[in-house]
Amino acid sequence: MSDGFFGQYAQLEGAASVVALPDALEGLVEYYRLAAGEHPNWEEYRESMLTERRVLVRIAVDHAGPTIAG
Repeated sequence: MSDGFFGQYAQLEGAASVVALPDALEGLVEYYRLAAGEHPNWEEYRESMLTERRVLVRIAVDHAGPTIAG
């Protein structure tokens, strides 16, 4: 995040859900692409996500803040 978006951090409030594997796998790929671009080896990335038993946490954001720096 840039400093122009609520400063150095943001707090999110809302309902969260955990998406477990294998359903999370393509969402993890999408997240990586949005955050870092293309991975040099998608097969290796997918295998790593499975081995590490990664999950996604999806948040339906109701509020974000802080709204005042300080």
